[in-house]
Amino acid sequence: MHPALLYVPGRRLTLAELSAARLDGDVVEIGDAYIPADLIESADVRASSIADLVRPGTAAAGPTAAWIHGAGDAPPAVHHIRRSVPRRVRPQLSGRMIFHDGALSPSEVESIGGIDVSTPLRTMLDLATGVHRDARLIAWIEHLARVDAVLVGESIACMQQWNRVPGSRIGRAVLERLALRTW
Repeated sequence: MHPALLYVPGRRLTLAELSAARLDGDVVEIGDAYIPADLIESADVRASSIADLVRPGTAAAGPTAAWIHGAGDAPPAVHHIRRSVPRRVRPQLSGRMIFHDGALSPSEVESIGGIDVSTPLRTMLDLATGVHRDARLIAWIEHLARVDAVLVGESIACMQQWNRVPGSRIGRAVLERLALRTW
C-alpha cells in the first residue's frame, strides 16, 4: 500500500477533517488511521495503520498480530507488542499497548506493511499460551483459525514437543477442542 493512501490524524489532515470525510463516505477507519473507502483492507493496510505503535526492534504480537493476519473485523482495544531483537529495547509505552519482553526469533517475524509482525503460527501459540491469563484470547484464536484452519493442527504439534511451558496445557486443550469443531 502506498503511504499516501493512509491518513493518520494530525499529519496531513486533522481528526476533525478525517471525521468529516468519514461522514461523507470518502474514508473509513482502520486501526489508528483512515484509508480511502474504495481501498481493499489487507494485511499491509492493517499493519500500516498501527505503524506508530510498533517501533524498530519490536513486532506486533498476540491479538494485534492476529488482527493484522486477517482475524476479526476490528483491531483489539489494547495492542500487544513483543521484542523482535535479542537486545533489550525501551518501547514508548501507552495505555493502549502491552509490551511483552520475551524476544521473537528471526524465523518468527515477518515484515508486513513496513512493520515487524509475529508469524501466524507464533501468533497462534502466543494466543493459546495466554488463555490461562485472559480467556478473551479464545475469540482471537477462533478468528485466526477461520483465516487458516491448518494453524490449529500445527500449533498442537508444536505444543506437544514443549516441556513445562506456562499455559501450554490449557492452551493445547483449547486448540484440541477447536480442532474437533467443524466450520
